[in-house]
Amino acid sequence: MSENLKALAYEIREKALEIIYSGKTGHIGGDFSEAEILTTLYFHVMNISPENMDDPDRDYFILSKGHSMESYYAVLSKKGFLDYDDVVSRYSRAGSPYIGHPNNKLPGIEMNSGSLGHGLPVSVGIALALKMDGRTNRVYTLMGDGELAEGSVWEGFMSGSHYKLDNLTAVIDRNGLQISGSTEDVMHHEDLAERIRSFGWHVIRTAGNDVDALIRAFDEAKETKGCPTAIIADTTKGKGVSFIENIAGWHHRVPTEEEYLRMKQELREKREALL
Repeated sequence: MSENLKALAYEIREKALEIIYSGKTGHIGGDFSEAEILTTLYFHVMNISPENMDDPDRDYFILSKGHSMESYYAVLSKKGFLDYDDVVSRYSRAGSPYIGHPNNKLPGIEMNSGSLGHGLPVSVGIALALKMDGRTNRVYTLMGDGELAEGSVWEGFMSGSHYKLDNLTAVIDRNGLQISGSTEDVMHHEDLAERIRSFGWHVIRTAGNDVDALIRAFDEAKETKGCPTAIIADTTKGKGVSFIENIAGWHHRVPTEEEYLRMKQELREKREALL
């Protein structure tokens, strides 16, 4: 199972790359860093599919770092919510529903996001409502580490523990870079795990580009009772393509044709090596 997920994460990267290159826009660095997280959630952890997307007992997911949308389009297409060819051909075109941030007019997307800092507070509200209704389904949100400078995030951490929302898991894509450079230069996080733990959350720090480690972390989150869980997923910006990894300039950049072809080849070789 995990080997298939590892290969699938590289397929998701390749599809995200195609979407970005076709639309001539996108956040490739964060798309690539989050690939294993989205793949593990949608193809192993969450109870969500096109068949149950209106079921009140489904699991909920919110992409709080909504600018990293292209990998999410790839995942939703692979899962059957969207038509991939339609996404590629219409992404970021005038009048298209496939925009650069989540659009909840599309199937499978719970919330418009991208104005950073909103995903966790909204997830707290959903998780609290599920608790009040006596439901056992779960809520997941994926945040960026640069997003943690938003004050509303910390209000979400505070209220999540206050209401003992053990049905809520917040994942932080900790790749260490944002559009203006290193997160530690822009707004340093010191000991992030201890900081979140001080707000009353169970905290797991794990390798965010390692499917097996992520599976263990999500299993632990499900077993944790009495408080919500934050998973700090240490990732690599631009993961999967050697010449863009850990380079802040690839936060938001469209590859040239030559770079695009090199990227596709490298991603395909790494995927095939896992099959």
